[in-house]
Amino acid sequence: MRASFFRLACSLAVLASPAWAATEIVVATVNNEHMIEMQRLTPHFERANPDIRVRWVTLEEAGLRQRVATDVARGATRYDVVTIGMYETQVWARKGWLRPIEPPPAYDVDDLLPAIRAGLSVDGRLYAAPFYGESSMLYYRRDLAARAGISFGERPTWREVRAAAERLNDPAAGVHGICLRGKPGWGDNMALLLTMVNGFGGQWFDMAWRPQLETRPWREAVTLYVELLQRWGPPGSAANSYNELLTLFRAGRCAIWVDATIAAGFVSDPAGSSVAGRVGFTQAPYAVTTKGANWLWAWSLAVPTSSRHPQPARRFVTWATSKEYTALVARERGWAAVPTGTRRSTYANPAFQRVAGHFAAAEKKAIDSVDPGDSTLPRSPYQGVQYAAIPEFQTIGVAVGQQIAAALTGRTTVEQALRASQAAADREMRAGGYYGN
Repeated sequence: MRASFFRLACSLAVLASPAWAATEIVVATVNNEHMIEMQRLTPHFERANPDIRVRWVTLEEAGLRQRVATDVARGATRYDVVTIGMYETQVWARKGWLRPIEPPPAYDVDDLLPAIRAGLSVDGRLYAAPFYGESSMLYYRRDLAARAGISFGERPTWREVRAAAERLNDPAAGVHGICLRGKPGWGDNMALLLTMVNGFGGQWFDMAWRPQLETRPWREAVTLYVELLQRWGPPGSAANSYNELLTLFRAGRCAIWVDATIAAGFVSDPAGSSVAGRVGFTQAPYAVTTKGANWLWAWSLAVPTSSRHPQPARRFVTWATSKEYTALVARERGWAAVPTGTRRSTYANPAFQRVAGHFAAAEKKAIDSVDPGDSTLPRSPYQGVQYAAIPEFQTIGVAVGQQIAAALTGRTTVEQALRASQAAADREMRAGGYYGN
């Protein structure tokens, strides 16, 4: 009897222990600065939710995509919250791999920017909550451009960008004429390249779902892309994606950079950018059409159906993507450091406007101008600007990205790269049953 009472007392003590009561959720995310800041601020969430502890798995972008996609497809229970984008949200929600977010009324879903909300919703239900949203735009050194007598309009052409990159290239001063993503991956070099292809009048697939990678727009876009980086880009461009290029630009090593609008706050912050106050912002370049010249993306938090702790996971997602979180970052780091591209209220905030007014309008205009359902000059059967929201796209995008990187490094020609890309895409689409022999 006495032994039984002792065991019962011990069991009750364990049940009462805060350490035992806390549920651990595992969050998989990408290693960029906004996500790292979220990790630093997580103790605020844990203090407000003492029954939850957060463990982080932080990965480089390509590694994150591969690992999370594998786990979610297999129904693995490794992660409770995953960092994904619009492509995965559209495809995975339709496969039943994601739980609806279902935030409380105080979350204010109607405050989300329409394009961002639509890209993360399926049949009117939100399946991922945006942590930050982005389009793409052109950054340039105003001081260097003024010295060279170069001016950029609100939306320059790629021909103008080429001419400016050539004139602004100054190896003796350590300044490259242009910096662009070169690292192979459907979300790395292909994100930028597809906006170039769109701007030249191209598309991934025609209305019969047949790949179009050997068409004139693809040849012109890829030829220009390779020329820009081989002649006026930084050495080793095939290893550079967003993080590497942000570092180069902030260090004053790039005269022109076309990339994500989310970088605007970082290049404008004197605490981390040597070029703060000397950066100009325009819309992304185009060639023959502005359709699809700006990409649309949102790094977002979602709860896979395989999560062992869906309710605590939803509470974390709601906190990290809320207006209150934005206010927390503003208090801790200042309004210049808040994640942008998601909420109307952020752009309407006078404090944000005071520190970000020089780039906020261009950023919001880029996001608002994108229509993922109508992003190519010829009609296309797919949703998406820099991606096609079909399951086969990820494999195709990776294969094409590797071929483009091979052309960039001189291991193959542009024509050979596009021929191999067309064959790889055709093989995947046939295997997917989009068309027969």
